[in-house]
Amino acid sequence: MTVWRLPLSYDRPPLTANQRLHWSHRSKVTAAICDEIVLRVRSMHIPRLAGRPRVTLYYFPPDNRRRDVDNLVPTSKACVDGLRYAGVLVDDDPAHVDHRMPVILPKQEKAGLTLMIVGAP
Repeated sequence: MTVWRLPLSYDRPPLTANQRLHWSHRSKVTAAICDEIVLRVRSMHIPRLAGRPRVTLYYFPPDNRRRDVDNLVPTSKACVDGLRYAGVLVDDDPAHVDHRMPVILPKQEKAGLTLMIVGAP
């Protein structure tokens, strides 16, 4: 198994379950997330992964306030969609990817998001 760590350019989740965005704005944000994932995958030369790779989004918040992990699911889903568009995943259904629930870690020096991919080339 190989582990790839993709740090994202966001310091907070760009999409959350609590947002009430117009569909066109939400679509643009989703596309931006997917585009960033595609660029990072290509720059890291991540191949198409066999089997059922595990994908987890990690959030390092700027403070220790309580947060609901379910709110990160829209951002996590957009990241998995980006992996599909980049050709890393055969498909983004449960038969082809182990898409884990996002993880919120304790406050770090720098807030941000990281996508972890564990799989076999």
